[in-house]
Amino acid sequence: MYRLLNGMRIVEAASFIAAPSCGLHLLQLGAEVVRIDQIGGGPDFHRWPLAGGASLYWEGLNKGKKSIAIDLGNPQGRELAASLIAAPGPERGIFLTNFPAAGFLSYERLKAKRDDLIVLRIMGRPDGTPAVDYTVNSAIGIPQMTGPASMGDEPVNHVLPAWDLLAGAYGAFTLLAAERHRRDTGQGQEIRVPLSDVAMASLGHLGQIAETALSGADRPRYGNELFGAFGRDFVTRDGKRIMIVAITQRQWSGLVEVLGIGDAVGRAETAAGASFARDEGVRFEHRETLNPLVAAAIAGRDHGELTAALDAAGACWGPYRTLSQALADDPDLSSKNPVFAKVKHPSGPAYLTPGAAANFSGAERDLPGRSPLLGEHTDEVLAEVLGLSATEIGTLHDKKIVAGADDAA
Repeated sequence: MYRLLNGMRIVEAASFIAAPSCGLHLLQLGAEVVRIDQIGGGPDFHRWPLAGGASLYWEGLNKGKKSIAIDLGNPQGRELAASLIAAPGPERGIFLTNFPAAGFLSYERLKAKRDDLIVLRIMGRPDGTPAVDYTVNSAIGIPQMTGPASMGDEPVNHVLPAWDLLAGAYGAFTLLAAERHRRDTGQGQEIRVPLSDVAMASLGHLGQIAETALSGADRPRYGNELFGAFGRDFVTRDGKRIMIVAITQRQWSGLVEVLGIGDAVGRAETAAGASFARDEGVRFEHRETLNPLVAAAIAGRDHGELTAALDAAGACWGPYRTLSQALADDPDLSSKNPVFAKVKHPSGPAYLTPGAAANFSGAERDLPGRSPLLGEHTDEVLAEVLGLSATEIGTLHDKKIVAGADDAA
């Protein structure tokens, strides 16, 4: 965590990945993030993976945030939530949510309480109909590009929720832009970030929409081949699998030099009437000629000696490992990396916890915070943000409008 956004308060009412990850990014740059949680927890509060009965998923996305537990089914609870969102003060009045655009947390209703309110609403589709990362992904053709070429038309889903993660990061960027606009003009606004728009825009940025529109054909599967350049997995003499990528001329020339296949590659270039060194696309077009040359050379070398030589030559490669192997072997995934620290969370024992991924020169990095207990900060937020007295807070508890850490879950 850094302190670059000290003084900014964001109120978050959100579940799952995209919106909570957006709040997490902002918190790790110094913003205060206050979560409005339903008493008993939202739909992701018990989501797998679990440890000690607690969701590691929820802990990971909400670490460092404050939690106030409110009965959002009660009209008085809803009014309390709206008052928190629209609380006065500079760098306040910023709301992050994935709740429906219509309803008690609509922009119009909240704006009536604070005219310069900023709302960032992450959605499934622009029309408000529901969608999640996996349904967006299936609808834009990614599973038909994923997997072995022999799969035919059968889709292959992948486990990384890329559009959720990208929408969360993009949302943080747009929210900061809106906050700057408000500082300059005094005007608030609602920002809507639909997952489906993030996904389609991303494919457009990568040229894939233009590729399909202009060619009239969908991109086929290439298995582990890197589309448009030289790259795939190979196995060393001692049975270690590595990923080799040669996008730049230096990466390609370094690979050829280390493997000692310059003469064979030269003969292939003469036969093809092309230069593999100059154009990554040409290497891709002639992969059926080049792959066997590289595979045979790698199969004759042991992993340790080969990879040391690849590093020295500026070639690009990466190991294949399980996550447990990476945690055991890689200093970038350990407490030696300042991004990580061991933090004790409500689930029980301390475990490796990431803070902000960026490195800011001249800025001090704090340790990542632990995740909150549900309702842990209820009384603190009601007193500090809304200025309620102990008697008023006690009355809300008695009416079960709010709950603390002892009774919120």
